[in-house]
Amino acid sequence: MNTQNKKQLKILISAYACEPHQGSEPGVGWNVVKEISKYHQVWVLTSNCHRPGIETEITQNPISNLHFIYLDPFNWYLNWHPQHKLTNKVVHFHHYLWQIWAYLISRSLHQQIGFDLVHHVTYVRYSSPSFVSLLPIPFLWGPVGGGESAPQSFWKDFSLSGKLYENLRNLARWVGEKDPSVHLTAKRSVVAWATTQDTAQRLQQIGTKNIQIHSQLGLSLEEIEQLAKNALRDDSHLKFISVGRLLHWKGFHLGLTAFAQAKVSNAEYWIIGDGRERANLEKLVQDLGISEKVKFWGNLSREQTLNKIKSCNVLVHPSLHESGGFVCLEAMAAGLPVVCLDLGGPGIQVTTETGFKIKAYTPKQTVSDLAKAMEYLAQDSELRLSMSKAGQERVKKAFSWENKGLYLAQLYREVVAKNSPNLQLG
Repeated sequence: MNTQNKKQLKILISAYACEPHQGSEPGVGWNVVKEISKYHQVWVLTSNCHRPGIETEITQNPISNLHFIYLDPFNWYLNWHPQHKLTNKVVHFHHYLWQIWAYLISRSLHQQIGFDLVHHVTYVRYSSPSFVSLLPIPFLWGPVGGGESAPQSFWKDFSLSGKLYENLRNLARWVGEKDPSVHLTAKRSVVAWATTQDTAQRLQQIGTKNIQIHSQLGLSLEEIEQLAKNALRDDSHLKFISVGRLLHWKGFHLGLTAFAQAKVSNAEYWIIGDGRERANLEKLVQDLGISEKVKFWGNLSREQTLNKIKSCNVLVHPSLHESGGFVCLEAMAAGLPVVCLDLGGPGIQVTTETGFKIKAYTPKQTVSDLAKAMEYLAQDSELRLSMSKAGQERVKKAFSWENKGLYLAQLYREVVAKNSPNLQLG
C-alpha cells in the first residue's frame, strides 16, 4: 500500500517518555512518533522533562507533521533518568497523574482538531491505565509489557533484597490489575499489542479482546548499518559478553556459572554494567576459579559498549524476566549469535537461526544447557558465521523503525476505515 499518496490522518500519541538519542522508553516513544509523522499528521503528548532534548533535535532537524504538547500534573515534572533514585521511587505515581492530565488536555484538543485515532505508546506497562482511551475515537494500546515473571524455581538463588523486589513487583501488578481504569483501558482498545506471550495472557485476563504480540524495540536502518561495520573479532580467542545492570533478575550468575562449566579453552567472558549484585558476582567468579578469564568493565558509554560488543563473538543474555532486551537486537545487528533464555522479549527476538534459546525449568538444567550452547558456538566457526548473517538479516526485516512506522501507518488506516466507514481516506 502506498501511504504517501493517500489522505493523512490526524493521530494523537500518548508518549509520556519521548526523547531523541535515548534508549529505553524515551527512545521507543521518539522513534515511533518520528516514523509515523512520515505518513500522517501527529500530535504528541509528553512530559516537560523531554522538552530540551526534543526542541534541540527539531531545531537542528525540522520534522514536518510532528507537533508536541508538553504537560505535567501541577507543573511537577521529573528529571527522567533510569538510574535516578528519586525518579525510580515516584515515577509510576507521577505517570498515573500524568495520564489524567493527558486526558483532560486531549479532550479539549480533540474538540479543536478532530483526531481520527489515539495511540498510547509509552510507558509500555500493561498494569497502568491510559485515560486517553476515553476519547470518542479508536484507541490503540501498546506495545505494553510487564507481564513476565522469573520462574519460581530460580527464586532460591536470589538475595533477600532480590526476593523482596520480586514480591513487591508481583504486588504492584496485582494492584494494577484490580484498578477499574486499567480494565476500562483494556476494554476500550480496538487493538492491543503485547511485547510477550506472558503479557498477552494478562491482557486477556483483564478484558482485552484484540491482542497481538509485537516487540516495542527497534533500530533505525542507519544504526543497523553502523553496527554491522568495523567488527574486529579474533576467532582464535573467543570472547563471550553480557551487557546490562547487575541485578538479580538479569541472570548473570547463570551465565558465569555456565561459562565455568563449559569445556571452552582460550576464551574470556566480559561483563559490562554495574549494580547492586556486582560484589556477589565478583565473589562468584572467585569461587568458580575463573577470575583470570572474566573481566568486569563497569558502566561504559553507549559508544564504548557497542565497540566492546563488536569485538566479541557471542552475546550471553540470561535474563529471567524482561519485556525488551534491547542489547539482543544490537548484538544481532553487529553480527553476534545470541545465547538467551526462552523467556520474555529475548525469547521472541532470537530464533533458532540467530542463536540459542534455552528453556528455563531449573537453575541446574539452565546452567547445563547454557554451557552446552557456549561449547557448540566455540567449536563451530561456521555455525557462528551462519547465525551472524541470519541475525543481521532478521533485525533489518523485523526490527527496523522504518518498517515499524510503515506498518503502523497502514494499520491506522485500516482501523479508522473500519471504525469510521464514512471517512474518505483517498
